[in-house]
Amino acid sequence: MLFRKPCLRAPVAIAASPGRRRWVVRNCSHLVKNRSVQLILCIASLALTACAPPASNDVPPILLFNGTGTSPNDVKAVEAVLKDSHSKYTTVNSQQLNGMSEVQLMAYRLMIVPGGNYITIGNGLTPGTATNIHNAVEGGLNYLGICAGGLLAGNASSNSPNLTSGVRIGFYAAVNKGIHKAALAIAVVDTPSIEHYWEDGPQFTGWGAVVGKYPDGTPAIVEGTSGRGWVILCGVHPEAPENWRRGMTFATPASLGNAYAGRLIDAALHGTCLPHY
Repeated sequence: MLFRKPCLRAPVAIAASPGRRRWVVRNCSHLVKNRSVQLILCIASLALTACAPPASNDVPPILLFNGTGTSPNDVKAVEAVLKDSHSKYTTVNSQQLNGMSEVQLMAYRLMIVPGGNYITIGNGLTPGTATNIHNAVEGGLNYLGICAGGLLAGNASSNSPNLTSGVRIGFYAAVNKGIHKAALAIAVVDTPSIEHYWEDGPQFTGWGAVVGKYPDGTPAIVEGTSGRGWVILCGVHPEAPENWRRGMTFATPASLGNAYAGRLIDAALHGTCLPHY
């Protein structure tokens, strides 16, 4: 909160008559009372803002959403990658996010929305919150959406920030075949393919530059701008730990996927353009 500096007045010569002195005393008392009232108001104002988010220089750069509809296991997986890279972050649930303004959101550099159920996530947000996220990203907040977070970023049926200029995000074709979990090799431009854990994830035809491709050639990872914000959307789970792979066969270790997750987070945080097709 900004406080205006009191105006400083130059000293004025005062006549020595008794009446004049009484006038000065009365007015000085009036000024003292006004200053006392101002001081009390300032203290009350500080007390009311004591629970507000810290100033922008005290805010960690990353805001990780862990609210209604997110997968607790995926939140933990993303946190593990963040901790491994010594990235500073804070978490925010649905109620807290609904209470944040656009300005408070823009105190952060990156918002991460992990996997879960994108409809439940959107329903847990108010329309005003969705608008605040949209406007904050347009103003320069970066966004990383993983699986459900990627679906939410599109023109979703639930409350969504619509960071794709109206493009509706669909599911990868395997969903239509009754497949809901798989080890999928994702092709990228500058490195060999890595097999990532996939679970009912989206594909992003129609928006962004393609960073990674599914086996059928549809976009698995995309990047682009929404106003001044940098947006990366990912349909697979590179952050998935080894224990998610039970009962499945992978050609590449989870450590490679986790390292790639760290790369995605770093690119989203700093607004870095990844090699794309």
